[in-house]
Amino acid sequence: MTSVTSPPLVPPVAAGEEVIPPAPHRRRPLLRRGGISTALILLPAVVLFALFSWWPILRGLVIAFQKTNLITTSWIGIENFQRVLADPLLGQALANTALYAGLALLIGFPVPIFFAVMLAEMRRSRRISSFLVFLPTVIPPVVSILLWQVFYDPSTRGLFNSILGAVGIDPLPWLQSPSTAMLSIVLVATWGAFGSTTIIYLATVLSIDTQLYEAAEIDGAGIFRRIWHITLPQMRGTILLLLLLQLIGTFQVFTEPFLLTGGGPNNSTVTLLMLIYRYAFIYGNFGQAAALSLMLAAALSVFAAIYLWLSRKWSK
Repeated sequence: MTSVTSPPLVPPVAAGEEVIPPAPHRRRPLLRRGGISTALILLPAVVLFALFSWWPILRGLVIAFQKTNLITTSWIGIENFQRVLADPLLGQALANTALYAGLALLIGFPVPIFFAVMLAEMRRSRRISSFLVFLPTVIPPVVSILLWQVFYDPSTRGLFNSILGAVGIDPLPWLQSPSTAMLSIVLVATWGAFGSTTIIYLATVLSIDTQLYEAAEIDGAGIFRRIWHITLPQMRGTILLLLLLQLIGTFQVFTEPFLLTGGGPNNSTVTLLMLIYRYAFIYGNFGQAAALSLMLAAALSVFAAIYLWLSRKWSK
Protein backbone atom coordinates (compact mmCIF):
# COMPACT_ATOMS: atom_id res chain seq x y z
CA MET A 1 0.00 0.00 0.00
CA THR A 2 1.46 3.29 -1.11
CA SER A 3 1.22 6.23 1.22
CA VAL A 4 0.22 9.54 -0.23
CA THR A 5 1.80 12.71 1.07
CA SER A 6 -0.52 15.66 1.20
CA PRO A 7 0.80 18.84 -0.40
CA PRO A 8 1.62 21.74 1.88
CA LEU A 9 -1.19 24.10 2.67
CA VAL A 10 -1.00 27.27 0.59
CA PRO A 11 -3.29 30.20 1.33
CA PRO A 12 -5.79 30.71 -1.48
CA VAL A 13 -5.15 33.49 -3.93
CA ALA A 14 -8.02 35.46 -5.33
CA ALA A 15 -8.45 35.63 -9.08
CA GLY A 16 -6.40 38.37 -10.64
CA GLU A 17 -4.45 39.00 -7.44
CA GLU A 18 -0.69 39.30 -7.91
CA VAL A 19 1.42 36.96 -5.83
CA ILE A 20 4.25 38.87 -4.15
CA PRO A 21 7.15 36.63 -3.10
CA PRO A 22 8.53 37.18 0.38
CA ALA A 23 11.39 39.61 0.57
CA PRO A 24 14.77 37.91 0.94
CA HIS A 25 16.33 38.05 4.40
CA ARG A 26 18.99 40.68 4.45
CA ARG A 27 21.63 40.70 7.11
CA ARG A 28 21.97 44.07 8.73
CA PRO A 29 25.45 45.58 8.74
CA LEU A 30 27.56 44.92 11.79
CA LEU A 31 27.42 48.53 12.94
CA ARG A 32 23.59 48.51 12.77
CA ARG A 33 23.41 45.29 14.80
CA GLY A 34 25.05 46.82 17.84
CA GLY A 35 28.61 46.14 16.77
CA ILE A 36 29.78 49.70 17.27
CA SER A 37 28.51 49.80 20.85
CA THR A 38 30.18 46.44 21.55
CA ALA A 39 33.45 47.71 20.09
CA LEU A 40 33.28 50.87 22.22
CA ILE A 41 32.68 48.80 25.35
CA LEU A 42 35.62 46.49 24.59
CA LEU A 43 37.97 49.27 23.49
CA PRO A 44 39.17 50.36 26.99
CA ALA A 45 39.90 46.75 28.01
CA VAL A 46 41.77 46.07 24.77
CA VAL A 47 43.81 49.27 25.11
CA LEU A 48 44.72 48.53 28.73
CA PHE A 49 45.61 44.93 27.91
CA ALA A 50 47.81 46.02 25.03
CA LEU A 51 49.43 48.77 27.09
CA PHE A 52 50.25 46.70 30.16
CA SER A 53 50.72 43.26 28.58
CA TRP A 54 51.77 43.31 24.92
CA TRP A 55 53.73 46.55 24.95
CA PRO A 56 56.11 45.41 27.77
CA ILE A 57 56.67 42.16 25.86
CA LEU A 58 57.57 43.99 22.66
CA ARG A 59 59.69 46.48 24.61
CA GLY A 60 61.54 43.61 26.29
CA LEU A 61 62.29 42.04 22.91
CA VAL A 62 63.94 45.27 21.82
CA ILE A 63 65.86 45.84 25.08
CA ALA A 64 67.30 42.31 24.88
CA PHE A 65 69.46 43.48 21.97
CA GLN A 66 70.47 46.79 23.56
CA LYS A 67 72.79 48.09 26.21
CA THR A 68 70.62 50.52 28.10
CA ASN A 69 70.01 52.08 31.49
CA LEU A 70 66.61 53.32 30.21
CA ILE A 71 68.18 56.72 29.49
CA THR A 72 71.01 56.05 27.04
CA THR A 73 70.73 53.20 24.56
CA SER A 74 73.08 51.48 22.15
CA TRP A 75 72.58 48.39 19.99
CA ILE A 76 74.89 45.47 20.76
CA GLY A 77 73.16 42.56 19.03
CA ILE A 78 73.35 39.20 20.80
CA GLU A 79 76.03 40.29 23.27
CA ASN A 80 73.54 40.28 26.15
CA PHE A 81 72.69 36.64 25.48
CA GLN A 82 76.39 35.74 25.35
CA ARG A 83 77.07 37.43 28.68
CA VAL A 84 74.12 35.75 30.35
CA LEU A 85 75.17 32.31 29.09
CA ALA A 86 78.73 32.96 30.31
CA ASP A 87 77.58 33.95 33.80
CA PRO A 88 78.62 31.18 36.25
CA LEU A 89 75.62 32.02 38.45
CA LEU A 90 73.19 31.08 35.66
CA GLY A 91 73.84 27.35 36.08
CA GLN A 92 73.32 27.53 39.82
CA ALA A 93 70.14 29.59 39.44
CA LEU A 94 68.81 27.08 36.91
CA ALA A 95 69.66 24.16 39.21
CA ASN A 96 68.02 25.91 42.19
CA THR A 97 64.89 26.62 40.15
CA ALA A 98 64.72 23.00 38.97
CA LEU A 99 65.15 21.82 42.56
CA TYR A 100 62.36 24.10 43.70
CA ALA A 101 60.10 22.87 40.87
CA GLY A 102 60.82 19.25 41.76
CA LEU A 103 60.13 19.74 45.47
CA ALA A 104 57.01 21.78 44.75
CA LEU A 105 55.77 19.04 42.42
CA LEU A 106 56.53 16.30 44.93
CA ILE A 107 55.05 18.10 47.95
CA GLY A 108 52.64 20.68 46.66
CA PHE A 109 50.94 18.88 43.78
CA PRO A 110 49.24 16.00 45.67
CA VAL A 111 48.11 18.20 48.57
CA PRO A 112 45.21 20.02 46.82
CA ILE A 113 44.00 16.76 45.24
CA PHE A 114 43.92 15.13 48.66
CA PHE A 115 42.02 18.00 50.27
CA ALA A 116 39.57 18.21 47.35
CA VAL A 117 38.71 14.51 47.62
CA MET A 118 38.34 14.77 51.40
CA LEU A 119 36.08 17.83 51.12
CA ALA A 120 33.93 16.07 48.51
CA GLU A 121 33.33 13.21 50.94
CA MET A 122 32.08 15.64 53.60
CA ARG A 123 28.40 16.48 53.80
CA ARG A 124 27.71 18.72 56.77
CA SER A 125 30.95 20.66 57.26
CA ARG A 126 31.97 21.11 53.61
CA ARG A 127 31.37 24.87 53.54
CA ILE A 128 33.33 25.75 56.65
CA SER A 129 36.09 23.32 55.69
CA SER A 130 36.34 24.85 52.21
CA PHE A 131 36.60 28.29 53.79
CA LEU A 132 39.42 27.18 56.09
CA VAL A 133 41.28 25.55 53.19
CA PHE A 134 40.94 28.69 51.04
CA LEU A 135 41.87 31.08 53.87
CA PRO A 136 45.67 31.06 53.28
CA THR A 137 45.06 32.29 49.73
CA VAL A 138 43.25 35.37 51.05
CA ILE A 139 46.21 36.43 53.21
CA PRO A 140 48.59 38.74 51.29
CA PRO A 141 51.83 36.93 50.35
CA VAL A 142 54.09 39.43 52.13
CA VAL A 143 52.10 39.12 55.36
CA SER A 144 52.17 35.32 55.26
CA ILE A 145 55.90 35.29 54.53
CA LEU A 146 56.60 37.58 57.50
CA LEU A 147 54.53 35.21 59.63
CA TRP A 148 56.54 32.21 58.42
CA GLN A 149 59.77 34.04 59.26
CA VAL A 150 58.64 33.94 62.89
CA PHE A 151 57.90 30.24 62.56
CA TYR A 152 61.37 29.65 61.06
CA ASP A 153 63.23 31.58 63.75
CA PRO A 154 66.50 29.62 64.21
CA SER A 155 66.51 30.23 67.96
CA THR A 156 64.46 28.28 70.47
CA ARG A 157 61.80 30.98 70.32
CA GLY A 158 60.70 29.93 66.85
CA LEU A 159 57.47 27.95 66.60
CA PHE A 160 58.96 24.95 64.82
CA ASN A 161 62.07 24.86 66.99
CA SER A 162 59.87 25.11 70.08
CA ILE A 163 57.99 22.02 68.92
CA LEU A 164 61.26 20.22 68.22
CA GLY A 165 62.62 21.22 71.63
CA ALA A 166 59.55 19.76 73.31
CA VAL A 167 60.47 16.33 71.94
CA GLY A 168 64.18 16.68 72.65
CA ILE A 169 65.46 17.74 69.21
CA ASP A 170 67.96 20.59 68.85
CA PRO A 171 66.91 23.75 66.98
CA LEU A 172 67.32 23.70 63.20
CA PRO A 173 68.55 26.60 61.04
CA TRP A 174 65.60 26.41 58.67
CA LEU A 175 66.50 29.34 56.38
CA GLN A 176 70.17 29.66 57.30
CA SER A 177 71.33 26.25 56.02
CA PRO A 178 71.67 25.39 52.30
CA SER A 179 70.34 21.90 53.03
CA THR A 180 67.00 23.08 54.48
CA ALA A 181 66.44 26.55 52.99
CA MET A 182 64.87 25.44 49.70
CA LEU A 183 62.60 22.91 51.38
CA SER A 184 61.45 25.60 53.81
CA ILE A 185 60.60 27.91 50.93
CA VAL A 186 58.60 25.17 49.18
CA LEU A 187 56.53 24.63 52.34
CA VAL A 188 55.68 28.33 52.49
CA ALA A 189 54.71 28.46 48.81
CA THR A 190 52.61 25.30 49.10
CA TRP A 191 50.75 26.64 52.13
CA GLY A 192 49.95 29.90 50.35
CA ALA A 193 48.80 28.46 47.02
CA PHE A 194 47.12 25.13 47.60
CA GLY A 195 43.78 26.65 48.65
CA SER A 196 42.77 28.04 45.27
CA THR A 197 43.85 24.85 43.49
CA THR A 198 41.85 22.78 45.98
CA ILE A 199 38.67 24.72 45.16
CA ILE A 200 39.18 24.03 41.43
CA TYR A 201 39.68 20.34 42.09
CA LEU A 202 36.66 20.30 44.41
CA ALA A 203 34.45 21.77 41.68
CA THR A 204 35.68 19.05 39.32
CA VAL A 205 34.97 16.28 41.84
CA LEU A 206 31.47 17.58 42.60
CA SER A 207 30.65 17.62 38.86
CA ILE A 208 31.24 13.87 38.53
CA ASP A 209 28.06 11.87 37.90
CA THR A 210 26.90 10.41 41.21
CA GLN A 211 25.50 7.35 39.45
CA LEU A 212 29.06 6.14 38.97
CA TYR A 213 29.62 6.13 42.72
CA GLU A 214 26.25 4.49 43.35
CA ALA A 215 27.05 1.70 40.91
CA ALA A 216 30.47 1.23 42.53
CA GLU A 217 28.91 1.04 45.99
CA ILE A 218 26.44 -1.59 44.77
CA ASP A 219 29.40 -3.60 43.48
CA GLY A 220 30.98 -3.37 46.92
CA ALA A 221 33.75 -0.86 46.11
CA GLY A 222 35.21 0.94 49.12
CA ILE A 223 36.16 4.60 49.31
CA PHE A 224 39.74 4.07 48.12
CA ARG A 225 38.67 2.00 45.12
CA ARG A 226 36.06 4.63 44.22
CA ILE A 227 38.70 7.36 44.38
CA TRP A 228 41.22 5.37 42.33
CA HIS A 229 38.84 4.05 39.64
CA ILE A 230 36.30 6.90 39.40
CA THR A 231 37.44 10.18 40.96
CA LEU A 232 41.00 10.40 39.68
CA PRO A 233 40.20 9.29 36.10
CA GLN A 234 37.37 11.82 35.92
CA MET A 235 39.76 14.53 37.14
CA ARG A 236 42.42 13.71 34.55
CA GLY A 237 41.82 16.73 32.31
CA THR A 238 41.91 19.19 35.21
CA ILE A 239 44.97 17.51 36.71
CA LEU A 240 46.92 17.71 33.44
CA LEU A 241 46.06 21.39 32.97
CA LEU A 242 46.88 22.44 36.54
CA LEU A 243 50.10 20.42 36.42
CA LEU A 244 51.24 22.50 33.46
CA LEU A 245 50.29 25.75 35.19
CA GLN A 246 52.12 24.70 38.35
CA LEU A 247 55.29 23.80 36.47
CA ILE A 248 55.25 27.15 34.67
CA GLY A 249 54.59 28.97 37.95
CA THR A 250 57.38 27.20 39.83
CA PHE A 251 59.93 28.28 37.23
CA GLN A 252 58.80 31.86 37.83
CA VAL A 253 59.10 31.80 41.63
CA PHE A 254 60.43 35.03 43.10
CA THR A 255 58.53 36.40 46.10
CA GLU A 256 59.21 33.60 48.60
CA PRO A 257 62.99 33.25 48.14
CA PHE A 258 63.44 37.01 47.78
CA LEU A 259 61.73 37.82 51.08
CA LEU A 260 62.74 34.76 53.09
CA THR A 261 66.40 34.31 52.18
CA GLY A 262 67.33 36.96 49.62
CA GLY A 263 68.91 34.18 47.55
CA GLY A 264 71.13 32.88 50.35
CA PRO A 265 72.76 31.23 52.02
CA ASN A 266 75.64 31.08 49.54
CA ASN A 267 73.25 31.60 46.60
CA SER A 268 71.57 28.28 47.36
CA THR A 269 68.10 29.74 46.79
CA VAL A 270 68.80 32.10 43.89
CA THR A 271 66.21 31.43 41.19
CA LEU A 272 66.07 32.53 37.57
CA LEU A 273 63.72 35.42 38.33
CA MET A 274 65.94 36.55 41.18
CA LEU A 275 68.87 36.57 38.77
CA ILE A 276 66.81 38.68 36.37
CA TYR A 277 66.05 41.05 39.27
CA ARG A 278 69.75 41.34 40.09
CA TYR A 279 70.67 42.06 36.48
CA ALA A 280 68.13 44.88 36.25
CA PHE A 281 67.99 46.53 39.68
CA ILE A 282 71.33 45.70 41.29
CA TYR A 283 73.74 45.60 38.37
CA GLY A 284 71.74 48.10 36.29
CA ASN A 285 72.00 46.00 33.13
CA PHE A 286 68.48 45.89 31.76
CA GLY A 287 69.65 44.34 28.52
CA GLN A 288 70.88 41.17 30.22
CA ALA A 289 67.72 41.03 32.32
CA ALA A 290 65.57 41.23 29.19
CA ALA A 291 67.75 38.63 27.44
CA LEU A 292 67.37 36.13 30.29
CA SER A 293 63.64 36.85 30.47
CA LEU A 294 63.34 36.18 26.75
CA MET A 295 65.23 32.89 27.03
CA LEU A 296 63.08 31.80 29.97
CA ALA A 297 59.86 32.67 28.12
CA ALA A 298 61.02 30.79 25.02
CA ALA A 299 61.97 27.71 27.04
CA LEU A 300 58.63 27.68 28.89
CA SER A 301 56.73 28.15 25.61
CA VAL A 302 58.48 25.17 24.04
CA PHE A 303 57.90 23.11 27.16
CA ALA A 304 54.20 24.04 27.22
CA ALA A 305 53.77 23.15 23.54
CA ILE A 306 55.41 19.74 24.02
CA TYR A 307 53.41 19.10 27.19
CA LEU A 308 50.09 19.95 25.51
CA TRP A 309 50.94 17.70 22.57
CA LEU A 310 51.81 14.82 24.87
CA SER A 311 48.75 15.34 27.08
CA ARG A 312 46.49 15.36 24.02
CA LYS A 313 48.13 12.14 22.88
CA TRP A 314 47.71 10.59 26.33
CA SER A 315 44.03 11.63 26.41
CA LYS A 316 43.38 9.72 23.21
